[in-house]
Amino acid sequence: MSITIKNLSKRFKDKLAVDSLSFTAEDGKVTGFLGANGAGKTTTIRILLGLAKPTSGKALIEQQKYINLKKPLNSVGAMIDSKAYHKQRTAYNHLRFIASAAGLPKKRVDTVLEPVNDL
Repeated sequence: MSITIKNLSKRFKDKLAVDSLSFTAEDGKVTGFLGANGAGKTTTIRILLGLAKPTSGKALIEQQKYINLKKPLNSVGAMIDSKAYHKQRTAYNHLRFIASAAGLPKKRVDTVLEPVNDL
């Protein structure tokens, strides 16, 4: 699965949150998305997931918008609010819960985490 961000900009009234951002996150590669608070990381992810509209540019998953993916949870997982998980549940168990809700086999979590475990 590839993620393409092309000339993405987002303005909130007089504040420019994202300014002509472009990058590609390639399938099979771990891609870090780093920046200071207020740099536009969360805004970019919200645009990618269709939770915010860009002022200009594109945010695509497999060359299409998130809303057009046939089974989005089979392609993309994101948690952009740290309050969106159960405090007593580990990250691993949270992923298993999400996989179950999406109809994915529990073993899929282990497969997806393999590249991260190798770091």
